[in-house]
Amino acid sequence: MEGHAQQQADASAVEAIQPQPVEAIATAEIEPAAPAPVAPRPDALTSALAGLQAGMLGVMWMLVWLGLSATWQNRSFWTAENLMATAFYGGAAIRPAFTRETFAGLALYLMIYSLLGALLAGVVRDRLARSRAILLSVVFALSWYYLSFRLIWKSVLPLVFLLHATQATVLGHLVYGVVLGRYPLYLHSRSQPAQNVADSEPVTAEPGPVG
Repeated sequence: MEGHAQQQADASAVEAIQPQPVEAIATAEIEPAAPAPVAPRPDALTSALAGLQAGMLGVMWMLVWLGLSATWQNRSFWTAENLMATAFYGGAAIRPAFTRETFAGLALYLMIYSLLGALLAGVVRDRLARSRAILLSVVFALSWYYLSFRLIWKSVLPLVFLLHATQATVLGHLVYGVVLGRYPLYLHSRSQPAQNVADSEPVTAEPGPVG
């Protein structure tokens, strides 16, 4: 009896020290990976801020183009800004140089076209691919040209309607639309820091049972 019991104890000890199969170890130690966090879609305010940034950059490039075009035509580089300044100073703002009235026209350009960019981006957000966003922005910019310079300014700012260079202004709005259409780049750059903060938050492990 004692010999038989000793043999059973020895067999149990041998089974205990034998290595477990790889499948069993993998099943016991590997836990299912947590699903990757999905970045939230940008809200209207975030999209509008991105459009505001793109719109301001776009109108700056548009004014550079209008200035170069005016210089090529032997006019003042600040012709477009001085024409827009007639909204505040009337015909006295039309001068062949940079004056204090030019600041008013420049500020009005920046305000209008930055707000237009915020409006477009706030409505469209990230619903379109980048190529379609650029195309829509170009159509939007050209539509605004015909609405403002052909209709609104005709009654509100008649000097702008009469004296602006048509072809150069149309091409300037084309430049504005192309730059504005890149607002998704600023949109993703604004959402990236928040995503990085979420990813960098420390994960606190729950204490296991004490044996």
